[in-house]
Amino acid sequence: MSNMKAVILAAGKGTRMKSELPKVLHTVNGRTMVEYVIDAAKGAGADDICVIVGYKGDMVRESLSALNVSYAEQAEQLGTGHAVKCAADFIGTDGDTLILCGDTPLITSDTLKKLYERHTGNGNAVTVLSAIFEDPFGYGRIIKDADGNFRAIVEQKDCTEEETKVQEVNSGMYLFNSELLSQALGMLTNNNAQGEYYLTDTIEIIKGLGGKVEAMPVSNKDEIMGVNTVDQLSAAEKLI
Repeated sequence: MSNMKAVILAAGKGTRMKSELPKVLHTVNGRTMVEYVIDAAKGAGADDICVIVGYKGDMVRESLSALNVSYAEQAEQLGTGHAVKCAADFIGTDGDTLILCGDTPLITSDTLKKLYERHTGNGNAVTVLSAIFEDPFGYGRIIKDADGNFRAIVEQKDCTEEETKVQEVNSGMYLFNSELLSQALGMLTNNNAQGEYYLTDTIEIIKGLGGKVEAMPVSNKDEIMGVNTVDQLSAAEKLI
């Protein structure tokens, strides 16, 4: 059995959906997006799953009541790092923690299993699920050094001209050593323009503590597609 648990970010409202429904409860072929993600995590061997709820959290809880998952509340949306911080007790110091997004219904348990194998096989502290895009505009880039070692994740708006040409992007899904993640969450600050806590900053912190970080590109880039709009929802339906 893998010693892996999963945290699923599902607190957002999803303003661009133009609907009152919490974003992750929009359905793809009759099932909510977050259900697909829970299934993928369970299929990959994550026995304990914690769903981070915020906007209309009761509705999300109600919708998932049959699925045997636990919850953490993110009352204010102060960034992805803050969302994961809300699940600090759940994460603890045991084994590894998978961080997933409730709005990526195409992610498969096969890919998450590969991520786990790469992570444990290489003794990684963090393994980032990445993808190679011909047009990476808008995504955070995976920046590597001359030897191909992971250096940083740089958001689109912070990219130098050289960095914008990088085609390997961050999917927003990660596998962390739980103990190092807990440590890094305790050190996370929000001194940036948005005043938010970024989960990607924890990767920098862990790297600074000497942890090994690697990025693993997904073989089918559709799997990391996040659904933010009604158009993307119908695109996901077609792909599924």
